Amino acid sequence: MTGKTHITGGIAAGAALSAMTHYDPILTAVAGAAGGLLPDICHSGSKIGSRLPLLSKIISAIFGHRTFTHSLLFLLIAAVFLSHYVSNDPIRLGILAGMISHLLLDAATRSGIKLFYPFKLTIRFPVTTKTGSKAEHAILAILTVAAIYFFSKEAVQQYTNGFHF
Repeated sequence: MTGKTHITGGIAAGAALSAMTHYDPILTAVAGAAGGLLPDICHSGSKIGSRLPLLSKIISAIFGHRTFTHSLLFLLIAAVFLSHYVSNDPIRLGILAGMISHLLLDAATRSGIKLFYPFKLTIRFPVTTKTGSKAEHAILAILTVAAIYFFSKEAVQQYTNGFHF
């Protein structure tokens, strides 16, 4: 998937999290967008990899693309790291929600992901798409609608909580 799809997936995941928890929707969506990009640190051409080229090249040289940073192990390490260094629940959980959205989106591609790294098993959904295809554009549209829906749901909830009829 492309960076814009991962960003939108992270935003949608953060907005959904905020609708379920009543966390600040902007904070969780921004954190979700960041988390949606994080697993691609292993790819120097990605949005995050191009901003941190040295780190990206080191990770790519050690692990390759869609292996360690697209695994449950990386997700667990990120969760432990965030629990120790980020005390803000909306940010911490938003990042993790975005990371999960990234893994789900890349599992929908033909290349799949190494979800159980270091095991070499490739995980992909039964129906996959090619990065940049019309199907990805449809997924992007669906994620955009989902983000708007969850934002509006939370906005209405916060707005109506202030009024007592």
